[in-house]
Amino acid sequence: MEKMKFAEELVREFLVFRGFTSTLQAFEKELATDIGKGFQVDKILDLIFSVYIPKFEADKLVDLLSFFRNCFSFSDSNLIPVISKLDQSILRYYIVNALKCGRKDKVLEFFGAFGNDLLRRDDSWSSWFAIPYLQNPHLDPQFRVYFSEEWFRALHLSIMNFLTYSRTPALLKISSERDTVKHLKKEINQLNLKLSQLQTLLQEKEALLRLSRSGAEESITPPSNVTPSGERESFQIRDNVVESCESRFNFNNHADERGNSNILQGLIDDSLLGSGSNLQSEENFLEVKAVLQDSFLGHTSPISCSRFSASGDNIASSSIDGTVRIWTYDSAAPTSRNATIYCGAEIMSLEWDCKSDRLLLIGTSDGGIKAWNVDAKRVVCDLNSTEGYPSILDLKCSPVEPIFVSAAASRREGTGYFDNLGCASLTVWNMRTWKPMTVLPLGKDPPAVTSLSFNHNGKLLAAAATDGMIHMFDMSAGQQVTGWPANDSAISSIRFGPDETSIFSLGTDGNIFEWSLHNQGKILWSRNCSRFCNPENSSDWKHEMALDADGRRLLVTSSSTSAPIYQVRGQMSGMRTLSHSGSITTVDWHPTLPIFLTGVCWVWMGVEGIVLERAMSCNDIAIMHCWGTGGSATWWNEFVVVKYSVNDFSIGTSRKTATSYSSKSLISV
Repeated sequence: MEKMKFAEELVREFLVFRGFTSTLQAFEKELATDIGKGFQVDKILDLIFSVYIPKFEADKLVDLLSFFRNCFSFSDSNLIPVISKLDQSILRYYIVNALKCGRKDKVLEFFGAFGNDLLRRDDSWSSWFAIPYLQNPHLDPQFRVYFSEEWFRALHLSIMNFLTYSRTPALLKISSERDTVKHLKKEINQLNLKLSQLQTLLQEKEALLRLSRSGAEESITPPSNVTPSGERESFQIRDNVVESCESRFNFNNHADERGNSNILQGLIDDSLLGSGSNLQSEENFLEVKAVLQDSFLGHTSPISCSRFSASGDNIASSSIDGTVRIWTYDSAAPTSRNATIYCGAEIMSLEWDCKSDRLLLIGTSDGGIKAWNVDAKRVVCDLNSTEGYPSILDLKCSPVEPIFVSAAASRREGTGYFDNLGCASLTVWNMRTWKPMTVLPLGKDPPAVTSLSFNHNGKLLAAAATDGMIHMFDMSAGQQVTGWPANDSAISSIRFGPDETSIFSLGTDGNIFEWSLHNQGKILWSRNCSRFCNPENSSDWKHEMALDADGRRLLVTSSSTSAPIYQVRGQMSGMRTLSHSGSITTVDWHPTLPIFLTGVCWVWMGVEGIVLERAMSCNDIAIMHCWGTGGSATWWNEFVVVKYSVNDFSIGTSRKTATSYSSKSLISV
């Protein structure tokens, strides 16, 4: 049906272009009748055998058959004998059905209206003019077969097969060919990306091979009475790590000694690994090689959140002025869902429905939770949290059940983002009735929960709090099953690992830990990104992290102009994003492709007016920046979408110029 509508639009466009207005009016009138039912086989069969024949609407039946005869005869002359035979059989069934119903008058009326035309087309109709006058036509040898159920079923099946496998008009093939071209282009892009990955992997292996050969040639054995400086440094590092680990993980007297030793050993091993020659410091991270980079403009206040939809086709972004924008990064994709939504309060969290791209949940600073239908472009439900918990810090939809969980917090006087947060409340909501189902237990006066994460089947929910604790909930029972102190500082973001055997936590002090779920308290991997997550430079917003689809790379927000992309448990340390115009306040990863997005905000004092300027990054990638006034300072906001080569750690360039964001509708809710 979609192909039919596309073809109709092409016809309209051509008629308007040529100025055939009268023909266009006739075309629209014919479409209103839709006599062919858009060549939907089931509807055509229903029209013939359930409407026209039982209701004895002979005129409409003959018109329909004439329409099909003209339509198929024009497209293929070889079909004329087949069409004529089916036409004849359908009309004969009309007569047989009228006789079965005892309506000889309808048979006589039919022959009176169309008899002459039937005789001109086929002489075999002459014997049928006698059938109304036969006392038992179903017993007559000439007509008996037409009264059998087997003949009717054969006729029905023949018509269905003919309509199903008939030749497609050339105009309808345009849509199919367009879809084929798009599919082939997508395949080509995927193959090019795979080729780039393989080339990069080959270059990496060759570089490691050259490094190992040069190291073997230049290695010199030191005298036995001299201790190598590298060994002294190693001992010094180990001593420092042991001391820091012992001081950091001094748990209460009831803690499990074996668990503490696992944590200590994990930190020691990871710190020693980080100090090795194979791993680089963040300062030495190479910039990611961007295959494509686009910047999208539109927000006029600091960006607070951004999320890819479940399929990755759409992106939702929000700012603290209460504006949410829905857009697509692919210029070839339809923009019918693009919208700008005004919520009237600061946006603190966004979450797409895990099963489709239709619903977007929006959490605000006044306790509101809005459910936005992107197809209908309206709010389908407007919820409110408990009055004492106005800040909706996070929202998470279950990947299986039609439920979502909201993490709300009370407020208190403070100087920064986390200082303003009071106690926590976790509420489970039903997405069919849009009513609260239960409140998850957290104890008396629990610290605010800042981040939530479901596992793959939605049975476990992880919640991270400002006291550095990770809480695990069994969603089927609605009870907390375990918890442990993960960070010395407040946890700002938490994510399940891709294999569901570990969980990542990011503290406000910049420490990232990967915790084992099989051996509670054991650290599998860790990094410190305090250079990027400086609390003094980002006290008004919450840092977050995002894992790629394979769980191999971890992207973290940054108070600097570039963000680190750590390689989880890999031989290389990682990469860093290309230089941005300011602090990177939000990040997310495409659910399937090697594409990530970053939200950027920069403050420039004393600038007046709005200026549109193009700036070139160090790798010659065009980025569009927008300056707009906001009080005494000017906020420079942009979204950057980067597509990169997965295995590439070398610096590369791109020549694609970014395009400005364009919104299709403005809606205030």
